[in-house]
Amino acid sequence: MREYCIKPADPEDLDAARAVMLDTVYRDFGTGYVPRWHGDIIDPAAAYLAPPRHTLLVAVDRRDGSVVGTGAVDSRGPAHPPNPRHVAERYPSGRTAQLRRVYVRPEHRRQGIARQLVDALLDFVAADGGYRAVYLHTDPSVPGAEAFWRSVGKAVHDERQDPGGPGNGVVHFEVPLVGGERRA
Repeated sequence: MREYCIKPADPEDLDAARAVMLDTVYRDFGTGYVPRWHGDIIDPAAAYLAPPRHTLLVAVDRRDGSVVGTGAVDSRGPAHPPNPRHVAERYPSGRTAQLRRVYVRPEHRRQGIARQLVDALLDFVAADGGYRAVYLHTDPSVPGAEAFWRSVGKAVHDERQDPGGPGNGVVHFEVPLVGGERRA
């Protein structure tokens, strides 16, 4: 069984982290790089390393030192549009920690890496002390993504059920915090 290390990304990790993220948007999402959605992928240092309330974590395979997973937090709530207005209003920027880019290379999935990344991200959020909610959205067409997030948080809006069409077809989640610490 392989062992993995979850750690804050160093500048030396950024090229490998970017590769994990780009591979995911091309392979799993089928969208490829879309600048309005993926700008943080091109410049993860500006998006996650520079702002004090943001972070980028990487999962490193201890066997060979390769970056096999990523996970990030930023302080921007979901924007409207493209997200539903009530979701954007419920999760305002500055008070909302948004989980982003929780991606694991396919050959390393089902090893508990995503859960370890999320646990470490939630520890970061709790230590910050200023966040009042943890939000994320996921594309339910990615195999395993919806089930994973349902095991971590609570769905607060499913665009597939919207009247008049599925919107972007994503599912919006909140991960619970209790008194500044997450629920066990």
